[in-house]
Amino acid sequence: MTNKVTCFLPCRAGSQRVLRKNIKPFSGFEFGLIQIKIKQLLTSKLIDEIVLTTNDDDILAYAKSVNEPRLRLHKRDENLASSATSTDQLVAHALELIPKGHILWTHVTSPFITQKHYDQIIRVYHDQLKNGYDSLMTTTAIHGFLWQHERPMNYDRKVEKWPRTQTLEAVQEVNSGAFLASTEIYLELDDRIGERPYLYELDKFTSYDIDWPEDFMIAECMAEKGLAEI
Repeated sequence: MTNKVTCFLPCRAGSQRVLRKNIKPFSGFEFGLIQIKIKQLLTSKLIDEIVLTTNDDDILAYAKSVNEPRLRLHKRDENLASSATSTDQLVAHALELIPKGHILWTHVTSPFITQKHYDQIIRVYHDQLKNGYDSLMTTTAIHGFLWQHERPMNYDRKVEKWPRTQTLEAVQEVNSGAFLASTEIYLELDDRIGERPYLYELDKFTSYDIDWPEDFMIAECMAEKGLAEI
């Protein structure tokens, strides 16, 4: 299998929560989140190709203007670009566009995952393949009193009712910042991770995801205050 790393960057029009979220101006960038993400990915020397799949003509026009041979553009069918499109459908779509090598799946809505993070993710992924892991996904550690089904998840009240938070076992939340797996995993499991993914932890600022209008405003403030790097 080839060691080529190809980025799969799905980006659809018609965000239901933030109008034109992926291309509206953001923190001094005229074309917003898509401009930031393409810049970050192209800066990496470990990403061989970036496949941008979108049904947004404005995003396609901007990406075409970048005029970068490593950036491959795909006009996505509308039946794969609705709010009802499942991740399983996109997994198959990714494999169709990238049939060989390793697929780095990321999103424009994570503007603070930069080139240096992608490079480190790719290096760690290749190292952890040698240690028995078969894929990688980014997570954020949650340290707190977590309950489910009316009982604690990560501590035992019979031992200590309110332990110090720093002694609690962290729970890892998948933040969808990046997924990295071989096309063999995609083909065999119909999934973007394998059966033993390595959990690559990102801090809450780096992994910040823009989903709601207030997320967009908060992220701009984070960038302008220097709390997170673009």
